[in-house]
Amino acid sequence: MSLSRKRKKELKRLKKQANKLWNSQQELLSRAGDVAQDATTQLSNYSREHLVPAVVSTYEHRIQPKVDSGARAVNAARHRLERGVSPYVKQVANDRRVKEAVRRVSKAAPVKKKTGPSAGSVIAIGAGVLAAAGIAYAVWQTFRADDELWVADDDSLFPNT
Repeated sequence: MSLSRKRKKELKRLKKQANKLWNSQQELLSRAGDVAQDATTQLSNYSREHLVPAVVSTYEHRIQPKVDSGARAVNAARHRLERGVSPYVKQVANDRRVKEAVRRVSKAAPVKKKTGPSAGSVIAIGAGVLAAAGIAYAVWQTFRADDELWVADDDSLFPNT
């Protein structure tokens, strides 16, 4: 099948337009890759310079002092119980009248279960959230776009004639 000169000319013009469009798209994708890489670098810098210090500062100034004061209070209470109260409690617990009263009360009173999260649970959840954020950041850094992932131009699609 033979094409007329007019059709050949139109096809040649269309082929040039397609090649021009293809080249402009490749250039646009290259620029978009550069912008994405710059954005990734800036986000990494921002995270390293602002977010991580803020999280560390918040932990050191708000959470750690509460944990430390809680630990000190627990140790002080344990010390008071061991030294001051425990000997008296043992003496009272061995009394025959107390044993009988405890036996009667334990049969009559139902035991209520504790509800709601404790301070340890809240701290564990917070630590889990921080760990998940660190893992997500590491995964994001691992799978981010690199220059080596761009596909080279394929001249076989639109050969110049």
